[in-house]
Amino acid sequence: MPQNIAHIAIIVDDYDTAITFYTTKLHFNLIEDTILSNTKRWVLVAPKDTTGCCLLLAKAANEEQKSRIGDQTGGRVFLFLNTDDFERDYQNLLVNDVKIIREPVEETWGKVAVFADLYGNLWDLIETMK
Repeated sequence: MPQNIAHIAIIVDDYDTAITFYTTKLHFNLIEDTILSNTKRWVLVAPKDTTGCCLLLAKAANEEQKSRIGDQTGGRVFLFLNTDDFERDYQNLLVNDVKIIREPVEETWGKVAVFADLYGNLWDLIETMK
């Protein structure tokens, strides 16, 4: 099997709050939620109909990790969500009161808007031209 990125860890403050945001506001699927100990779970979410990379929702375990919640990349866009229907997914963000950081713009390669997740991590919503 060739190399691929299986999961990207995103630090969260509470598993259930993060699951609710990603599954109800972004309409991601909950792929797995396995209890590993009294304080740790293995929680994977991913966009519907994807077979690629998942987000691993990792609860902060100490003060240093807690300080990184919402700013794992120093304020840069962290994650890139491709879509086949920009208008549908952008309207979904608006309807679900997801914070829009940069309104949609048309580029030579497609459309893009920047939004923040519940912690403030920045995402690009992207539809490339076909």
